[in-house]
Amino acid sequence: MDRVNFRTQILTRHLQTHQTTTTTTTDLLNTAPCVSYTPPELSEPSPNFDTTSLRKLLDGQSVEDIDYIFNLMIQSSLFCPRERGGKVFIAPDFNQSMEQQREMTMRRIDYLREKGAFDGWFDKKGPEGDLWRFAQAESVSVFDHSLGIKLGVHFFLWGGAIRFMGTKRHHDKWYKPTETYEVKGCFAMTELGHGSNVRGIETITRYDASTGEFIINTPCESAQKYWIGGAANHATHTVVFSQLEINGVNQGVHAFIAQIRDENGNVCPNIRIADCGHKIGLNGVDNGRIWFDNLRIPRENLLNSVADVSPDGQYLSAIKDPDQRFAAFLAPLTSGRVTIAASSMNTTKIGLATAIRYSLSRRAFSIRPNEPEVLLLDYPSHQRRLLPLLAKTYALSFASNYLKMIYVKRTPESIKTVHVVSSALKAVLTWHCMRTLQECREACGGQGLKTENHVGHLKSEYDVQLTFEGDNNVLMQQISKALLAEFLAAKKRNKPIRGLGLEHLNKPAPIIPCHLTSSTLRTTQFQTDIFCLRERDLLHRFVSEVSQHQAQGESKDHIFTVTYQTAEDLGRAFSDRLILQTYLDVEATVPEGPLKSVLGLMRSMYTTIVLEEDASFLRYGYLSTDNAAVVRKEVLKLCSELRPHALSLVSSFGIPDAFLAPIAFNWVDANAWSSI
Repeated sequence: MDRVNFRTQILTRHLQTHQTTTTTTTDLLNTAPCVSYTPPELSEPSPNFDTTSLRKLLDGQSVEDIDYIFNLMIQSSLFCPRERGGKVFIAPDFNQSMEQQREMTMRRIDYLREKGAFDGWFDKKGPEGDLWRFAQAESVSVFDHSLGIKLGVHFFLWGGAIRFMGTKRHHDKWYKPTETYEVKGCFAMTELGHGSNVRGIETITRYDASTGEFIINTPCESAQKYWIGGAANHATHTVVFSQLEINGVNQGVHAFIAQIRDENGNVCPNIRIADCGHKIGLNGVDNGRIWFDNLRIPRENLLNSVADVSPDGQYLSAIKDPDQRFAAFLAPLTSGRVTIAASSMNTTKIGLATAIRYSLSRRAFSIRPNEPEVLLLDYPSHQRRLLPLLAKTYALSFASNYLKMIYVKRTPESIKTVHVVSSALKAVLTWHCMRTLQECREACGGQGLKTENHVGHLKSEYDVQLTFEGDNNVLMQQISKALLAEFLAAKKRNKPIRGLGLEHLNKPAPIIPCHLTSSTLRTTQFQTDIFCLRERDLLHRFVSEVSQHQAQGESKDHIFTVTYQTAEDLGRAFSDRLILQTYLDVEATVPEGPLKSVLGLMRSMYTTIVLEEDASFLRYGYLSTDNAAVVRKEVLKLCSELRPHALSLVSSFGIPDAFLAPIAFNWVDANAWSSI
């Protein structure tokens, strides 16, 4: 009511002024001060922790490699530099046609190649080599997701298939032309009729022993290869995934190298290619469709790390079980999920850095008469929108780094862990990215609609990642199946469970206090206990549900179909517990001091916001309604404590100003008449 009275008084004075004064309209306008821009660096507290050290925790040993690629892009006119508000920004020109965007993507790749950005791509060995490759891919995606995808298809999918599915004969023949782009590769797995279900693809390949050739055929329209990045315009070769039939026996899915264009760019005989057309985003990638009309390829073009076919047509494999062979065949392709998870964090950081910087200079409404308008981020509601997402982004970034490390240090024994963790984090991180971009778009108001300000447009550019390399909901169910298998295997052996972080199941169930307090919510013991309690309870529930359906004689496939709700809840519980553990591991490496204190604040924000937002904590009784109310209040308290660190935390992302948006800086000058 006080607010209503205040506004009524203002309106009354305004009307009285117009009735009694003879002041001209020009004088009235001149009495109102114009809105001006003040850099948040001048008004915000100086960092009380070392931002360089925090960035080091985010980017690790890849800082120099990332900055090198950033600088290469900033230096070239191919990356569309333009001055706005006294700063130079680089971003793709999305006003270009689809064809122009595709051409620009290839020109940028050629520029980076000429600058040596990809030199030694296949020569760099060990974990350091893999981390360098990830750094290259992540860096270019900060500029343009199309550029990152186009490079990823060529080097990680086509090149990765050659590297991991092939053997020495393939490495010797294809490594060098792939690195120099003499060969432009693509990856033909997805079909019109089959995406996530790779085992169901319909392309068929048979062997002709009389000529020593494989014959690849698209038997029906649903078998056409679909969404194949690079196929529509530029790719010269592809890795084709196909059922392999030998002597009338289907040996399952295998991969083959096929040429689809000649050196002049003409489509090869027995190949048909069509364009997938305009998309809601990623129009710098030429997605295409491919049909094979009894295409003949040499026997040596079978990628034979897992299985081979002899010249006389005998099928050879050391792995006799088809399920194990299929798993071994696809295991190396996990790198795709690793890069997707990592790039999603960079996209999230761009959105948050833009929205938070804008909220530290944009004002709206006065709280009291004759006082300045209030900064957006000084409103508790605005803090609640952005700061939990900021803390969660740090938590998920640390988890992404953990995923990269277990991938680059993988062993045959750890392949299962890498698969499960990559499935979990690919889903959770991409979901978080899309949710964050939407919140940032809304938090920027109308400015969030402008393409040049990134946050709105990035949603359509990034949307594909929620289903690319596995539908996120399907991945959640896959995680639960893996956890179920581990649990049942340990029970069958009558041994403690080991692996996937499930060792906590060997201990007594944690006991959660009946009455939560702020101090309790911030302890690592409580945070770990309630995340572990949720995971173990949901796993036991899932085991019980599956067992009940099995007792009724239902098939395994049907059982997993009808238990999907518990499976998805369990997948999220596993993911959240994993993310918390990786955060605690990072935090443990930091000595006592201001940085550790800020990390502790963000950890508490991450765990508390998960408690508040995930309905499973109330649904299954891990939190009472009274304790849920305590959690809700704690979120607001943590927001107010993180507020002074907001600028320092987004600055620690290490993203150069040129990659952000005009509204992240002087948005007044950027929109001035003189800038048109």
